[in-house]
This record gives sequence, structure tokens and C-alpha cells, in this order.
Amino acid sequence: MSQMTALGADWWNDSGVPAELSEAVALGAVGGTSNPVIVAQAVKAQPALCHPIIDRLLVEHPADTEDDIAWKLIHTLALDAASRLLPVYTATRGVKGFLSAQVNPKYYPSYDRMVAQATQLAALAPNIAIKAPATEVGIAAIEEMTARGIRVNATVSFTVPQALAVSAALARGLKRARAAGRDAEAIRPYITLMIGRVDDQLKRVAEAQNLSVTPGTIEWSGIAVFKHAHRLFKQRGLPGTLLAAAYRHENHWSQIIGRDVLQTVPYTWWTKFNVSGTAPSLTLEQPVDDAILAELRAKFPDFIRAHDEDGLKPSEFLGYGATQHTLSQFLGGYGDLISSVRSRMLDV
Repeated sequence: MSQMTALGADWWNDSGVPAELSEAVALGAVGGTSNPVIVAQAVKAQPALCHPIIDRLLVEHPADTEDDIAWKLIHTLALDAASRLLPVYTATRGVKGFLSAQVNPKYYPSYDRMVAQATQLAALAPNIAIKAPATEVGIAAIEEMTARGIRVNATVSFTVPQALAVSAALARGLKRARAAGRDAEAIRPYITLMIGRVDDQLKRVAEAQNLSVTPGTIEWSGIAVFKHAHRLFKQRGLPGTLLAAAYRHENHWSQIIGRDVLQTVPYTWWTKFNVSGTAPSLTLEQPVDDAILAELRAKFPDFIRAHDEDGLKPSEFLGYGATQHTLSQFLGGYGDLISSVRSRMLDV
């Protein structure tokens, strides 16, 4: 990962465990991401870290609900992680060093709740970016957050149409921020493309429809979407830094290394990449093989929807298979987090 950093390609640590973030920063990581699923996983995987925090919060706030304690835990871990990134933020004068914290996945239908919670989360530390879903309602909320000077990171995002719609909302929000006298240049928003979840969606379709696909072809689908989005953003000078997420194999890292984008890599994956025999190189501009693209287009309308800039309308973002699957997982992860808190509440 240090070799990747030496190429000028930035990466973030995708983990809810602060110590893992510190390890990543030591190797050149310049940011971090989290969400309720990741925090729920951290509680299960790192009980020695999380259970004492939960128990302390229960003692300090005896009248709090399960949700209240869960969000105080999220805030505690976010503050810890943000503090570990603060030296990067300070050294780069606010250009890098951000932690992304996600709004409650239950709020996906509610513009008002997303904006209100984004305001609360953004106030925790100066180097926090707010993750909100790239659905029609979420994108409207992203515009409002940006207009208020809140740095955002669009999530639950898989497609070129979503990236373009988020960028258009960012442009409107940045214009409003400037009109309000805010320093729009300091906002620096991000747009995540969950490339591994594009692959997952096509694999679900292939299995459901019993499609015969050349081995290894589907594994290029998310990469192709990301590369195409990058080309469009570069050609048009669009606002928003593209951020790759949701890794499933080494190519998701090695084939999209570039100086104009970011990668947010789960701890379990970047530690594997760090000992890989693959030497990092700037691969972002290298096109996906035409034969692979042709097969993906011929067999998967969902790939066309994800890849082509007019593949989906904003009203269709919520109904896209990867969106529904990911939102369901996020909601399930939040439920797991609440269940973990509940078990401590009943034991203490």
C-alpha cells in the first residue's frame, strides 16, 4: 500500500476499529469510512474494545434507548477515528484526512431526517464527511447538506447515472454555498461507487436466470463502471471525487489505481493487497477489454443500466437491484447493532 501511495494514488481505510485505521495511516492512508454495518461487525469482532464503551454509556445514560446508546457508540468510535486522522487533515490544510460517517439507514425515505442528522454528525469534528444514499431523496438531501457547507460522501451508489446525478446536485449545492458566503473550495465532496456490489448484482441475475457467462467476465463489471465514470468526470470537469468501495478481489484494487480518484479498502482486504505479488501501477486509464464489455452488455441489462450515463433515471435509483440489496443489508446491520446494544443493556 505504501507503493500505491508513492504513485500519488490515495486510499482510505474502511473499518470501524480505530486501531486498524492507525495501522493504515502508518502505511499512507489519508482517510477512513464507516457505517452501521461496519460498527455492528466491530462490536462482534472486537468485544474487548466495544463492550466497555457500551457499558460505560449505559451507566452514564441510564434512561437512553437502544438506539440512543447505539448512536453514542457510533459517535464515540467516529471521534476516535477522526482524531487519528486529524494530523493528516492538519498537515494537508484540510485537503485530506477525513472520516466518513453515515446517516441512519432507516432515514433513507426522509430528506429532513437525513439533513438533520448530517448536521449533528458533521459537528462532531472538523474532519468528518457525511455519507448519505444516492437515491432520489438522498441526492436532494446531499444538495442541501452541501449548500450548508457540510462535506458529503454519497453512498449506496453503484452506477454512472447515480454518480452524474450526485455531481449535478453537488454543483447546485456548491453554487448555493458560495452565494451564502461559504468557502465552497473547502467542502471537497466525494462520490462512492460500490464496485463489488455491481459484480454481486450481476451474479445474482446470472444465477436467477441460469445464464452462461465466461468465467471472470462479471468480475470486470464494477471496474468498467468506475473507469467509465472517471472518464466522464475527467472530460467534463465535474465536481466530486470518485471513491471506489466494496472489494471482492484483487483487481478491484489493482485495476483502478489513479491519482484523481480514491479507494476505500476494508482492513481485511488491504492487508492482503499489502503482501500481494502485484506491483501497483497507474491502471485507472487502461480500458476494459472490448470482448468483456460486449459480453456484459449482451447478457446483462443491469450492466447497461449501471454503465451508461442514461441507463437509469433518478426515480429508478431506489429500485435498482444493488440499491435494494445494499439498503436491506445496511438496515439489517443496523438491526444487528441494536441487538448487540440490547444484550448489554439486559446484562448490565
